[in-house]
Amino acid sequence: MTEPVDDHAADSPAEELPVVAPRLRDLRRRAGLTLETAARRVGLSPAHLSRLETGRRQPSLPMLLSLARTYSTTVSDLLGEVAPEQQPVFRGGEAQASEAGGWTYWPMGGAGRAMQALRVFVPPHDGQATLVRVHPGEEWLYVLKGRLRLTLGDTVQLLDPGDAAHFDSLTPHRIAAASLDGTELLFVHTLMQSGTAELCLGDGARRGL
Repeated sequence: MTEPVDDHAADSPAEELPVVAPRLRDLRRRAGLTLETAARRVGLSPAHLSRLETGRRQPSLPMLLSLARTYSTTVSDLLGEVAPEQQPVFRGGEAQASEAGGWTYWPMGGAGRAMQALRVFVPPHDGQATLVRVHPGEEWLYVLKGRLRLTLGDTVQLLDPGDAAHFDSLTPHRIAAASLDGTELLFVHTLMQSGTAELCLGDGARRGL
């Protein structure tokens, strides 16, 4: 049996991402989903999703990824950072950083693609480190700086700079910084929508998988 993400642990103060609330509400309505159905697919309570849609709370980066998959879009699109789809080159110095829940990310790919590419900074002592994620698709990551703790099912791997991981996202997984200064990585994931929908689970729920 799964448990929804804790309403207070999974998001951040409301002033960080003011554009997200109307986008979330609009995307849910375009998808023809009720608040209850959308919340269940993302792994939240309806009350939590309602707070996100009204701007009273803002999602962390892991939750933005969950919401983007549910609505078949990208994190960049949720934040109103839609780049021209035909643009094939993304200059690192031109990428605009955004922060969510202590995580910082730089979009490194275009909107409307089958994959989303991000450069991500994972802070040390991250409150999302206990968040286990399960969803259709694949993920690939490459550690740039620091050490990363990657949990796949019941296995924990420590990745150093130059190490990479490529895994099926239906495997319960979570990532966390294992360095005092945080961890920086390249992150690529597929954007797939499925009836199985993404689940965000607390540690106690993982035993039920």
